[in-house]
Amino acid sequence: MQKEIKKRASVYGVTAVLLAVILSALCYNLGVIPGFGPPIGPSPTPNPHPEFLSTFSSYDELRNYLLKNSGTQGVFPYYGPSDVRILGPDVVSPAESTPGLKLYSTTNVQVAGVDEADIVKTDGEYIYLVSGSSVYILKAYPPEEAEVLSNITFGDDLYPIGVFVDSTSHRLAVLGSKYEPWTFPSWSYSGYYCVDIKTFANIYDISDKENPASLMNFTITGSYFSSRMIGDYIYFVASQPTYIIYDTVVLPKIYLNNAMKEIGPSEIHYANVSDNYYQYTTIVALNTQNITEVPTEYTIMLGGTSSMYVSLSNIYITFPESYEQTSIYRIRIENSTIYSAAHGMVNGHELNQFSMDEYSDYFRIATTTWMNKNNLYVLDMNLSQVGNLTDFAPPGETMDSARFIGNRCYLSTSTPRKDPFFVIDVENASEPKILGNLSIPGFTRYLHPYDDDHVIGIGIDGGNVKITLFDVSDVSAPINMSEYKFSGVWSDTSALTEHKAFLFDKLKELLVIPVSIKFDSYSVSSWQGACVFNITLENGLVLKGNVTHLESGMNGYEYAYWVNRALYINDTLYTLSDKKIMMNSLEDLLLINEISFP
Repeated sequence: MQKEIKKRASVYGVTAVLLAVILSALCYNLGVIPGFGPPIGPSPTPNPHPEFLSTFSSYDELRNYLLKNSGTQGVFPYYGPSDVRILGPDVVSPAESTPGLKLYSTTNVQVAGVDEADIVKTDGEYIYLVSGSSVYILKAYPPEEAEVLSNITFGDDLYPIGVFVDSTSHRLAVLGSKYEPWTFPSWSYSGYYCVDIKTFANIYDISDKENPASLMNFTITGSYFSSRMIGDYIYFVASQPTYIIYDTVVLPKIYLNNAMKEIGPSEIHYANVSDNYYQYTTIVALNTQNITEVPTEYTIMLGGTSSMYVSLSNIYITFPESYEQTSIYRIRIENSTIYSAAHGMVNGHELNQFSMDEYSDYFRIATTTWMNKNNLYVLDMNLSQVGNLTDFAPPGETMDSARFIGNRCYLSTSTPRKDPFFVIDVENASEPKILGNLSIPGFTRYLHPYDDDHVIGIGIDGGNVKITLFDVSDVSAPINMSEYKFSGVWSDTSALTEHKAFLFDKLKELLVIPVSIKFDSYSVSSWQGACVFNITLENGLVLKGNVTHLESGMNGYEYAYWVNRALYINDTLYTLSDKKIMMNSLEDLLLINEISFP
């Protein structure tokens, strides 16, 4: 019976999507867009047209191109906000680049100077936190005086995903998704949302923390993909499938405050290739300081966008070009300027953003093919291949993690019972080579630099979370110098797939990750919380203690009380879940204070 209900729900969900798109198409044909002021006007930024991309001369040319080349024309069902992809660590940890202990931790990002949106930010005195459909601003330090100062509440169809904060200029940016739910009969499955999905970026003045003032409301059609902040500018990406309904192409639209602009065919860049389906991938540059500056957008019609890596001056976007190849676009960014600068292609598919890196005017990417062949490619700034290391792992091994640090690549592949850990030299761009490898039980899913000669790995061994400290000072013979493995029937950590859940500070000798543990197979006995480690080269990994938000009498499946982030301010550890913030002493983990949310 349950399967039949879900089957019918799927049919009604897709039907609802189709009706919503038809309504949008009819409005488009009739020129009816109610409730909006005059168009925003053209972008002030010139968009050069590189040789490898073209633009459409007219609406009819775009429509005919899609009808001829796209294998799929129609609607794609969207699901609930839990399906939104959040992509989303420094090359060196924030503490390492500072002479002396930092006063507070920052978001664990991939590239220094390139911030990534997250559900929590701190400036050392205040905490800005996404919880449910609200963004809270809290007075956080000193912890004894911690309190909620204000709450920015979003509507039932708005779902904040992450925030950026500039405490110097008192700016808060909230990014998220807007879903228009379709009303089904009361018995229907409520997980489906109609096709009208948008991405929003709202800017607030937080000079008065108790009364944040709205400065800008920016919205674009399509789903949120990823975002970064460099200096005053936020760059974010939204993707919208190319719908054709009754020969009508539904184009991307931008809404700024009370005005609307449609991205026209002449603004859509494309490569003349067929694909199963296309998406409008739009990169937006938004100035958080000068709200009178019209945001700049740049749209490329691609297949399904796969991953995004961002350096200080380039965005690299990948998508599967074919069964065995990945296409890469280098998008040049400088303040409000956005344009395509290069296009290239490699065999195989990357794992995530950490499979990519830009260093000394080279772009490096590690991939695995469908036949489980692992490769590493070095490309120049034109994305032309200058060197490679192909099929370097034994047959049948798949890539589990990769991390580029300077002139080295640390890469982990796995077989069913062991995890080969490779050290690869990429200093000679034309001739990458393996320096050494080590096989250990289990697999490693996330790699993070400890220092120049040591790397931290987070993985799974025998169903339980394992943390490993690798010594790579002798590159020809890396060793596992310390490890900690949790005990239980099984355990898990979000740090395996969400690097922002990983808190590390070398100078504080601190490592914190959220962990969930099931103790036996015959009951619901389980635990979840933040596990706090001392990590040093002298003593390795030592569990200092843990902090849980689960209250007395709760079982381990009260997900609203699961710790998902940790940060510190001075000598206080802050752990965060959807329901509360707890403040504990970093010295002995004794509770200082806590704040609960509705």
